[in-house]
Amino acid sequence: AFAATAIAEYFKDKGMDVLLIMDSVTRFAMAKRELGLAGGELPATKGYTPSVFATLPKLLERAGRWEKGSITGFYTVLVEGDDINDPIADAVRSILDGHIILSRELARQNQYPPIDVLNSISRLMLDVTSKEHHELANRFRDVLATYEKAEDLINIGAYSKGSNPKIDYAIKMIDRLRAFLKQDMFEYISLEQSTKELKELFHE
Repeated sequence: AFAATAIAEYFKDKGMDVLLIMDSVTRFAMAKRELGLAGGELPATKGYTPSVFATLPKLLERAGRWEKGSITGFYTVLVEGDDINDPIADAVRSILDGHIILSRELARQNQYPPIDVLNSISRLMLDVTSKEHHELANRFRDVLATYEKAEDLINIGAYSKGSNPKIDYAIKMIDRLRAFLKQDMFEYISLEQSTKELKELFHE
């Protein structure tokens, strides 16, 4: 991991924009834990030693943008039992500028890519998107969150239409929202096209 990052830094220092993909931070943390335990460290959170959490920022914060060149890092994290609050996942989320959560449940529903939109976030979105794009994305998340909150009531037939206008609207929109989130692996859609389709979703 450190060697790959050093190579990325070499090209970054030459003014290049480098894409660094690391699979996975979890295996790196496990290896670091074994070294710590072998050196006499006491285990802390879920068996991980303190040195693991001290080392993660030293590795991950070397990616970023400088006046000369940049490193864009994609780091995968494997979580036990789909627990997104796993200590390594939690630590990585606190360091990086964003995270994309993949859901096993969405994959079972044949939604690909199986991105859990409500649990994923970009802290840089305001810096790289227009105000309109940001407002549309927030509206999308709001409608999706409204539906997911009421989904159990809807599925068992306990929700009565007209009880809540926001839920009524979410029920009306959910199929369109889910269709928007699906994309074939051989299909290319530009950012401009995706933004246009997002805007069209909410045009009655």
